[in-house]
Amino acid sequence: MDNYYIGFDTSAYTTSIAVINDKREIIADLRKNLKVKKGNRGLRQQEAVFQHTLNIPELIDELTRIIDLNKVKAVAASVKPRNLEGSYMPVFRVGQGQAYILSKVLKVAYKEFSHQEGHIASGILKSKINSIDRFLALHISGGTTELLLVENEERNLKIEIIGGTKDISAGQLIDRIGVDLNYPFPSGKYLDEISKNGKLIDAKLPISVYDTWINFSGPETYFKKLIKSQKYSSENLAKSLFYVVGYSLKKILKNALVKYDIKNVLIIGGVASNSYIRYMLKNKVEKNKIGHIYFPDSRYCTDNAVGIAYLSMIK
Repeated sequence: MDNYYIGFDTSAYTTSIAVINDKREIIADLRKNLKVKKGNRGLRQQEAVFQHTLNIPELIDELTRIIDLNKVKAVAASVKPRNLEGSYMPVFRVGQGQAYILSKVLKVAYKEFSHQEGHIASGILKSKINSIDRFLALHISGGTTELLLVENEERNLKIEIIGGTKDISAGQLIDRIGVDLNYPFPSGKYLDEISKNGKLIDAKLPISVYDTWINFSGPETYFKKLIKSQKYSSENLAKSLFYVVGYSLKKILKNALVKYDIKNVLIIGGVASNSYIRYMLKNKVEKNKIGHIYFPDSRYCTDNAVGIAYLSMIK
């Protein structure tokens, strides 16, 4: 008889509940995206909390039609963005509270992890990096662009920030330019689609990288000016934007792989689902024989509770 392990993740834009069994198979991967009004650049925390509160009963109802709750051995939740002192967002309190209540009702173990640990764990589960104990992780999402040194220890993930962005994240840059191009927020999937028909613009594109750190505020100003000039198509602007992001990320990866003498990199977070950025990182880094790049399936790059469920079993 299989045992089940449940994970909750209530992030800034997605309500998620997932279930893993003893065989590390995904039994349930339930998600509901939060709604953002067109033209807005995000949700206030109280709006997101309210939507999570409405979404979780729906997902729980669906969950009870998939699994036998009597087989559950542990329930876990993401309770903060990162494993850093002071790391906090109200949205995670929703999943934390519901997971805790469920664990008490079922009389099973309750565990807590960070949202970032969940991303790393889903990447470990869904890629060939799962047998490697020490690697780099590049977390690129709407709220985060961090380069991490990860040690997959027996009882926990040891995570150290060694690079990333000094200002806005890659996801923020993409979403802000996407909204200015009149696409809904979050804009990544829309720009990804139109960029497939785009070409790099004939202009010097801004790259601001030092060692393992990036500045994206300069590229934001640059692309906003190009949009106002109306000289370039949305398709070409999207392609050029992703080139700037991908090239910048590639440079800090190359610097870190040499600096820390590591050969393996896991790419996680919503921006890691972008087709052109995936191509640039995979092709440019591996082609030069600098390191090996591991991507989970695009579905497991975006926010999900699969990694939290997996951690509730193995940690």
